[in-house]
Amino acid sequence: MSVVGYTRVSTQDQNLNSQSDALRAAGAEFIYSDKLTGKNAARPGLVECMKFLRRGDTLLVYSTDRLGRSMTDVVTIVADLGERGVEFKSLTEPFDTTTPGGELFFHICAAFAQMNGRIISDRTRAGLASARARGRLGGRPSVMTAERVAVARRMRAEKATWATIAHTLQVGASSVRRALADDADQHESKEAR
Repeated sequence: MSVVGYTRVSTQDQNLNSQSDALRAAGAEFIYSDKLTGKNAARPGLVECMKFLRRGDTLLVYSTDRLGRSMTDVVTIVADLGERGVEFKSLTEPFDTTTPGGELFFHICAAFAQMNGRIISDRTRAGLASARARGRLGGRPSVMTAERVAVARRMRAEKATWATIAHTLQVGASSVRRALADDADQHESKEAR
């Protein structure tokens, strides 16, 4: 059973020494490091650290913000470690899954992170519904302008393939299909009357 440390700073000119010294003093035998911003998911040091960790090991960090950019990120990583039988400990916060109190604290934080995610999702849905009620649609504007739709209709009536139409209009074939699907839906509803 090993204690494995992970350190991170956001830029190349920052120094990892204070974190490394604190982790070694707390018992870290191996230390993996990154000099990258936390929002970068592709952190080679963290990837190698995760590969190295085995059941019974403990991942040690100076603080949770070194591990992830948000509490949701940290909770996800720590939950994954827990499933693998790896403990987690932060030196500056009461995150310590090796103790009952620390494990309880982690579960409380995980519940808050999950609740926060749901609140954000609910707010997003409410905002989109409000925008739709005012006639605005979310998402990127369609590349299929009225002129492109007219050209696509003519070409399709002349039996051009989807790929040919898309190439001519310099758009994706799926954009052409979606734009002309509205025509097909309207045609079917007229026939049903």
